[in-house]
Amino acid sequence: MSGSPAVIIRLLASAHTVAEKAGAIVRRVLHSGELGIVEKTGANDLQTLADRLAQQSICASLSRRFPQITIIGEEELPAEDIGEDLIETGQQEEILLKTCPAEYRGVKEEELVVWVDPLDGTKEYTEGLLDNVTVLIGIAYGGRAIAGVINQPFYNYQLGEGADLGRTMWGMLGLGAFGFQLREVPGDRRIITTTRSHSNKLVTDCVDAMEPHEVIRVGGAGNKIIQLVEGKATAYVFASPGCKKWDTCAPEAILHAVGGKLTNIFGNPYHYDAKVKHMNSAGVLATLCNHEYYVSRVPPSVMQALKSD
Repeated sequence: MSGSPAVIIRLLASAHTVAEKAGAIVRRVLHSGELGIVEKTGANDLQTLADRLAQQSICASLSRRFPQITIIGEEELPAEDIGEDLIETGQQEEILLKTCPAEYRGVKEEELVVWVDPLDGTKEYTEGLLDNVTVLIGIAYGGRAIAGVINQPFYNYQLGEGADLGRTMWGMLGLGAFGFQLREVPGDRRIITTTRSHSNKLVTDCVDAMEPHEVIRVGGAGNKIIQLVEGKATAYVFASPGCKKWDTCAPEAILHAVGGKLTNIFGNPYHYDAKVKHMNSAGVLATLCNHEYYVSRVPPSVMQALKSD
């Protein structure tokens, strides 16, 4: 391939190393013991020093190299000078060597929207459920989630002292997804993954209607999509407002890159352009396959309650 890689490829290559830097920050804050926890809207909506530093690192690093992209982060932070120690300038070489799918080669920097969740699963982070924690950087073009990076800062933490912590997975439509082994749940078992800390009657009614053989309750949207692509669950079901665009953009891109699907509970796609509302008001339904079956099982009472989106 002649010339410089396409903008989307260069941005994705930067997002990969930036996510790894953010993951290292998340680990460092935990090991310091000073989490700096504040409640945003309540005890289930927390922010820590790791959220703040990781978002500053991600946004400053990406905007320095790509000044015309739009970046939307979860945390509302005051404008301030960012220390050079938070800036990541590297790019992942493997991604730079990929051939950009034809439909994205002409995309301009200013047409890209980056959705950032610097620490998905903050509540679980504060409670020591570290495998639930991810860093999410999603890239959208034309309102669609087309590429994403998920970093798991504490992957392998159960192995104890000396373990090689962390991994990064990434994907792009037309290229596929990398950094994990794609697996499906064996046989005809329906295993539902759903919220651990934001459940209500709508959520449980919808999960029950899927007639699952097993229900897994864990934190983090990124973590739940990882369960789908690694064959630990068949569907992620969350029939409630609460999830935001920065929770779903990166995971959706990776899931779609391997043939899966993420929609609202009506089976309709979410849009990720810069001006959309941040809340995924009509819930989330994600699968690796058989999406239509799960959409068909959503109870009318749940659809009625969430019809406002």
